[in-house]
Amino acid sequence: MEKNLVIVESPAKAKTIAKALGEGYLVTSCFGHIRDLSKKNLGIDLDQGFTPLYVVSPDKKELIKNLTKDADKASLVWLASDEDREGEAIAWHLKETLNIPDEKVRRIAFHEITKDAILQAIANPRDIDMNLVMAQQARRVLDRLVGYKVSPILWKKVKPGLSAGRVQSVALRLIVEREREILQFVSSPSFRIEGMFSCPARKTEPFKAECNTRFRTADQAEEFLKSLVGADYTVSDIEKKEGRKSPAPPFTTSTLQQEAARKLGFSVSQTMNVAQRLYESGRITYMRTDSTQLSKLALASIKKVITGSFGPEYSKTRQYATRTKGAQEAHEAIRPTFMEQTSIEGTALEKKLYELIWKRTLASQMADAQVDKTQITITSGKTSGFFTATGEVVTFDGFLKVYRESSDDDQEKSDGKHTAKLPYLEKGDNMDASCIKAVERFTQSPFRYTEASLVKKLEELGIGRPSTYAPTISTIIQRQYVVKGDRPAKKRKYTELLLEGDKVISKECTENYGEERAKLLPEDIGMLVNDFLVEHFPSIVDYNFTARVEEDFDLIATGELVWNKMLDDFYKPFRKTLDQALETSRPGNKERALGNDPVTGKPVTVRLGKFGAMAQLGNNDDPEKRYAGLQKGQLLESITLEEALQLFRLPRELGQYKDHPMVVSSGRFGPYVKWQDKYVSLPKTDDPYTITQERSIALIEQALAQEAKKSILEFPEQDIRVLKGRYGPYISHNKKNYRIPKGTDPESLTLEDCRNIIQKKDNE
Repeated sequence: MEKNLVIVESPAKAKTIAKALGEGYLVTSCFGHIRDLSKKNLGIDLDQGFTPLYVVSPDKKELIKNLTKDADKASLVWLASDEDREGEAIAWHLKETLNIPDEKVRRIAFHEITKDAILQAIANPRDIDMNLVMAQQARRVLDRLVGYKVSPILWKKVKPGLSAGRVQSVALRLIVEREREILQFVSSPSFRIEGMFSCPARKTEPFKAECNTRFRTADQAEEFLKSLVGADYTVSDIEKKEGRKSPAPPFTTSTLQQEAARKLGFSVSQTMNVAQRLYESGRITYMRTDSTQLSKLALASIKKVITGSFGPEYSKTRQYATRTKGAQEAHEAIRPTFMEQTSIEGTALEKKLYELIWKRTLASQMADAQVDKTQITITSGKTSGFFTATGEVVTFDGFLKVYRESSDDDQEKSDGKHTAKLPYLEKGDNMDASCIKAVERFTQSPFRYTEASLVKKLEELGIGRPSTYAPTISTIIQRQYVVKGDRPAKKRKYTELLLEGDKVISKECTENYGEERAKLLPEDIGMLVNDFLVEHFPSIVDYNFTARVEEDFDLIATGELVWNKMLDDFYKPFRKTLDQALETSRPGNKERALGNDPVTGKPVTVRLGKFGAMAQLGNNDDPEKRYAGLQKGQLLESITLEEALQLFRLPRELGQYKDHPMVVSSGRFGPYVKWQDKYVSLPKTDDPYTITQERSIALIEQALAQEAKKSILEFPEQDIRVLKGRYGPYISHNKKNYRIPKGTDPESLTLEDCRNIIQKKDNE
């Protein structure tokens, strides 16, 4: 056995490190945390200063047995878990659980998995930092207190199976409050005056300019247009400025999550999973960091790549200051370990994320882009209003040659101003106006959060840390408090007033608006949970309180605050809040009356039922009352009477096909036609309220034909079918699927063969 045992967190990381260390070292993995708080009772001894009661995870017991044997045989045990608080805690738990004597333990950490970094860490071991361990322990204990104490109250007072969490509940509150802002928003119209101008003397192409004044009503806009009849237009001012654009800093965890969402369409958890693989294979530096700093070695290698690829004029070495509220880690920013490696081998997702990190890192050390900004002012002499056109020309691309940062949602940042290259003009030039018009525009409601913009907001508020954003968002989606979905575009009419000669022509137009994609949308149960927590646990969902807790963790990490004193200060008022919440009566199911059905005169109400949000037609004592589930995207707070009445038009009977009835309805996964035991989904182009009998038959026949193509063999008397699947042939029996062993010809299977395969699988 080797004298040196190195324990890391993941097998992939172990493989990379083993290559660097060579002989004399056994590198193995503990697969993350090896023990956690006991799930019995609270897992915390409240009477003994919040002492945590740790137990080894059941799935890690065999692993611990093997690690203990390896540790006993080794002369030195190197604990090489990650360099953040979680990693420090894992190192401490390993030492305690494996009973490794102090003289045999060496703690090492590195922010990149390269041979140089690993050997340097081996040459400079340190002790386990107990301040970092206690900071992680304080977070874990506090989160357990909140989760285990508040969740049961939600079960009693709201609905079984719900949960609360210190960070997840704050994230939910942000999403719910944004939704209510949107529901309460009232859009107001105004008229924007636009003109297309050209200079006959210079034979320029027409360009767009906008009037500096906006008008609240169509009458005011029309009056202004009429004042321009017969107007002469002149260039009254030309302002030229040289400007600069600087690159964004290299990536931190949150900015990587945001930019990967915008540019690559990655979810936050997807970004972290791919980044983890890149780090463990030695491609990038550690992916959980608040820092925008780069090492001197990295700066030198980046400069070499820039000057070699683009020339010295494109290089500008910078060191960025970290501005994140409560930034804690003294790591480097996320960067490639070897900048000269412009591309990597790996999966398509790994290649995309690596390229994004490489470009951002390179651009951060490149020269500013230089731009010429021009603003042309055009006046008419007949009115005090004037028109302006703004243009921008890049005279030196600098970092833009490689990378341009995206905004939260580029379409959300658009202010409608026209920025383009403008023709050469001089002050005093006479201009022609080929088109002057007033266009009605509407104020926009706030935008719902994407995963990226929610991460940005949490970071701005100082809530959570790099490692918490992905699991926080995943949790509120898994709990079905929030869904990630789209909002379809709506249509609205707007007015356009066009000045033609001495007349103003009014035209009514239609536009789409309000379309949103991949947004975080609260569900009714999420809104109900949020309201209960805001009412009874205001401190838990208070933004400032949650940020202050993060600051306390930082103080514990630096040794300036004792971990269990911080918990004691939290728990005393928290316990009173718990007692008060338990004494409150169960909140009634908030029923919302929408009005009466104009046909039957019966009342229509909506409420949260056992199986989700529902509408009811008729009073509770009405024997003929009807129920209908709300559709995807509909909320109790915003559904209208007309929308609710639509729900009662389903299910629709469409007659019979082959002596069996066809019924159109809508369920959790959208509208469908039910025929016999088959549910045939309707394409987006078909409306369940208007679909015809003929169209439904065509869809059923199409589904039957597709099913027939899948079928290889059938034994209907035993409900056994051999089918073609996406991943190869399989056996279907009693709504369960069974893989056919490799090398078996599916067409030659007998009934007995199928039974044997099914029995063998069921007995495993």
